[in-house]
Amino acid sequence: MWSYQHPGFSVYQLPALNDNYIYLIDVDNSDIMAAVDPADAAPVRKVCRELGKPLTHILNTHHHWDHTDGNKPLKSSFACQVVGAAGDAARIPEIDIEVSEESRLQLGGIDIRIIFVPGHTRGHIAFLLKDALFCGDTLFGGGCGRLFEGTPGEMWSSLSRLAALDDATQVYCAHEYTLANLRFARSVDPDNRDLDERISSDTRKRMAQLPTIPSTIGIERATNPFLRPADNEFCTRYATLHSIPTDALSVFTHLRASKDRA
Repeated sequence: MWSYQHPGFSVYQLPALNDNYIYLIDVDNSDIMAAVDPADAAPVRKVCRELGKPLTHILNTHHHWDHTDGNKPLKSSFACQVVGAAGDAARIPEIDIEVSEESRLQLGGIDIRIIFVPGHTRGHIAFLLKDALFCGDTLFGGGCGRLFEGTPGEMWSSLSRLAALDDATQVYCAHEYTLANLRFARSVDPDNRDLDERISSDTRKRMAQLPTIPSTIGIERATNPFLRPADNEFCTRYATLHSIPTDALSVFTHLRASKDRA
């Protein structure tokens, strides 16, 4: 488990399954403890016992089992409230609070912004608490989620919205895929010096059995190939090499298809 301090709350990062991360949000000076995308109930229960604080909320970014399998047992243990997308409520186990971008949601006085980010699934949402972004399987370290239900246009729009957040925003995604993603990034963006530095840094972290997550929006914008289509020079270079149109969506679509085949 690793911990990170933010204004008004702490984030505990729990490894789960093979490569998942579950996050616990511990709001300062309150009884609020929220789990983001609990793939498994056991590590959440363990940390709640260690911290002496029961779970009060579950925040689900989307319906996939490796983000929601802990919902029912945790609700049974703690009587916590499950929060998920209103448009996908039928697929979120044990949902109590249905939210959309228009929703006003708080945890212990901390405002939560709901960002609709379809692409990986049609009802995917992200949660933004001050400078902490919990983005599920939309944006990864050096990558993005597969398009299981959405279109390339939807995913590019969703990623563009996240990329517009402040550079210092911490990116808490749900999987440790970074090194594999960066190998692909190097193959499509070989002259990117920021990318070279990130590969070296993140490789050292993994060798020391440390997470590469959280990243930041600034780092992702500079090194993530699925955000790089926002850069006209990158688009022109990539599109010319692959004989495709130079617009950002065409480049993103080609990149996502190439990663799917890699």
